[in-house]
Amino acid sequence: MTQSHTTDVLIVGAGPVGLSAAAELRRHGVRCRLIDRLPARLPYAKAVGIQPRTLEIWDRMGLARAAVEAAVPLRGQLMYVNGREQARIDLELPPEVPYGFAALPQYETERLLEEYVAGLGTVIERGTELLSFSQDADGVTARLRTASGADEELRTRYLIGCDGAHSTVRKGLGLSYEGGAFPEEFMLADVEADLDLPHGYSVRSTHRAADGSTDDLLVCIPLPGTGRYRMSMMVPPELSEGAGGEAPSARGDDVAHGLEGGRAPELSHIQAVVDRLAPSPATVSRMRWSSVFRISHRIVDRYSDGRVFVAGDAAHIHPPTGAQGMNTGIQDACNLAWKLALVVQGAAGPALLASYDAERRPVGEEVVGRTVRHATQGIETDPADPRTVQLREAQLLVGYRDGPLAGSQYGPTDAPQPGDRAPDCAGLTAPVPTYPLRLLDILRGRTGHVVLLYATDATDATELSEAAEAAGVGGAPLVVTEGSLDAPNYPYSGASSHVIAVLAREVAATTRDTSAIPGYVDAAGEFARLYRPDGSTGFVVRPDGQLGARFPLAVTAAALSDYLSVLSG
Repeated sequence: MTQSHTTDVLIVGAGPVGLSAAAELRRHGVRCRLIDRLPARLPYAKAVGIQPRTLEIWDRMGLARAAVEAAVPLRGQLMYVNGREQARIDLELPPEVPYGFAALPQYETERLLEEYVAGLGTVIERGTELLSFSQDADGVTARLRTASGADEELRTRYLIGCDGAHSTVRKGLGLSYEGGAFPEEFMLADVEADLDLPHGYSVRSTHRAADGSTDDLLVCIPLPGTGRYRMSMMVPPELSEGAGGEAPSARGDDVAHGLEGGRAPELSHIQAVVDRLAPSPATVSRMRWSSVFRISHRIVDRYSDGRVFVAGDAAHIHPPTGAQGMNTGIQDACNLAWKLALVVQGAAGPALLASYDAERRPVGEEVVGRTVRHATQGIETDPADPRTVQLREAQLLVGYRDGPLAGSQYGPTDAPQPGDRAPDCAGLTAPVPTYPLRLLDILRGRTGHVVLLYATDATDATELSEAAEAAGVGGAPLVVTEGSLDAPNYPYSGASSHVIAVLAREVAATTRDTSAIPGYVDAAGEFARLYRPDGSTGFVVRPDGQLGARFPLAVTAAALSDYLSVLSG
């Protein structure tokens, strides 16, 4: 057995979640190894829905443009029951939200992320499997089996399990995975069909028996390509588990979730369901892939144990209703990665890592509960108003106000507060660009926290220099010497952070040329409308796009000291 060099983080599983963890860690300058037991990327269109919040995260990374060019828009869903249209759901979001809903096959999502990570110097170690691991106070020792069949012992500071519903990492930690399984089996297929549907609309067509139960189902989600759909439907008797093939128990795993081997539906199986349930006659063809799959709903009792973490399906599984799973896992990875980066770089204490479970497990619990309700009762039965339902499905309402990192509220309680998503806004101008910018344009590519200092009038604008001096100036990395801000262990010493001024229209002319920090004018008043500052106000935007702090501009130094002391533990 060979002894390998130590790395900072070992990531097990190179699906969208593991790749997202690697992307964020590498963006923050953290060394990591990314392994996957599979020899190649699977060509399956499993998770296909891309939520607007995920696209915002990808925009910060600089990946959104490639994603939107490869994806197709999802504009709504047509719902049929027993051949009659029952509802038409149009996916509409407020105009300030920069991205809509999209569809992209999972293997394309993985390709884009894989290329991104490779550009940062990390490649997937294919055919490499985690056999076992142990941890102590100083790190994790992992035993790997490489593609050549050789065993390798790796010493790493931290381990992240992104290895799916049958996670080796989760089992190695002994985490509970409570929940249950749905009795139904389903088919998935990636096909072309000449369905007569509005562009960008999916279809959910069901047949209800006399007792009101659903005994037949067809869901068609558009994919890139002419007339291409990912279809899901119930399994016919000849393909059911009792008719032969590999059952979930054959894997030695009691988690009945995911694709089942040995029972691939044929085109005729798909056509039969389309004939019964499609809203108009249609022919399916060019089947690229098909499978039988099962659905469970489970969540772990904790997202971490010591130096080992789980994310994505390794932590939570649930029905695919609303395309929440992969997107939730990507946000798991992004939430964890920036915190790990600070700790690895010595810019924050290990206590910061406890906030990963505290912030993300409540989100996982909510998603599991909601998707189970929607799968059994229908999303149309959700009691929330349609606007709230769509914002929640878009994952734009995910927040951590009750989490350990959320400091004191300031200003209106219904305004964005610490823990909430930092809204994007349009209409920001600067001296050189001749076109208005979005806040996402300003945040793009930045890896650390961003401090936004908003001045509402000329008198308050004079405080910008003092506030900027407290926070760091010129958009350079924040390096605060010992004793500054009354925080001797200032956790961002050497870490990449940025300070930006946002000026109200009324004060822009008097301060634009005197401010020592990059300045943008809220020319359209959108920043003021969406952030609702209470006078001149400062904001801290976390690396994952959530607000970290909100405070009066006059107390910037003290407010940043308070926030950073929370990060330092």
